[in-house]
Amino acid sequence: MAVEGYIFQQHAERLKQPLLATMPQVLPMVRAAGFRNIELNPAFFPIDGRDRILSLVKEQSLSLPSLYVGGPMHDTEGADRTIAAALEFGTFCAPFGCKAIVNNPDPKPRELPKTDAELQIQADSLNRMGRVLAQRGFELRIHHHTPQLVENAREWRHILHHTDPAYVHMCVDVDWAYEGGFEPVPFLREVGSRLREIHVRSARDKLWLEDLEDSDIDYRAVAGYLREQHLAPLIVVELAYRPNTVVTRTLQEDLTISRKYAERIFGLKAGQAW
Repeated sequence: MAVEGYIFQQHAERLKQPLLATMPQVLPMVRAAGFRNIELNPAFFPIDGRDRILSLVKEQSLSLPSLYVGGPMHDTEGADRTIAAALEFGTFCAPFGCKAIVNNPDPKPRELPKTDAELQIQADSLNRMGRVLAQRGFELRIHHHTPQLVENAREWRHILHHTDPAYVHMCVDVDWAYEGGFEPVPFLREVGSRLREIHVRSARDKLWLEDLEDSDIDYRAVAGYLREQHLAPLIVVELAYRPNTVVTRTLQEDLTISRKYAERIFGLKAGQAW
């Protein structure tokens, strides 16, 4: 089990402070909430602050089992840049346990649909990225938001059906599947044995809640499906606040409550290194 770093970017914005300035307080908060593993993204690793962040990660005995590196994949030049960034960030996070790169292929401007030709370039680029990463000891996991789920999940299903299962694995964001109108368990069944990671967040009437709890998303059914299929993906708690999310507790309290809920539902211990 891990916690996703996006909520810490929102936390810094709410405090009106630079992201890196908040990390000496945030990373101890992660440990105090009971987490051992954390998933970060390149925003946490600017060149002039990279060593400091990694030092804080080490001080708190945190692991970085996966790293979120987005970027375009539907044009060759953009894919080249995305692959290079994934290798760069993955390499200096490897000593902290990083074994996987999570990529959400960027949508086109204004979220216009990708053409059939662009989808094929994207699939070919993901296959190439998966092979390159595997040569360096990393696993590629494909994440999604809602743009990949429009038109009956046209883009997501193209990725599923046109990439090599040996090199391109899947990271299902259960809340975004719900936001896109899909029931979580049938959505997960389509992914099948390619599932390596899931992101979990709670929502009610499409409004994100401040912690992970019982909501419109039936995580008990999700956990039951994982047990039934003998799947053991990395469970990543990804809190996020919308502008109208009612926040009644400190972030550390919300993280602690979310960790306890996830442990209870999925039968895992967040304090174990991945």
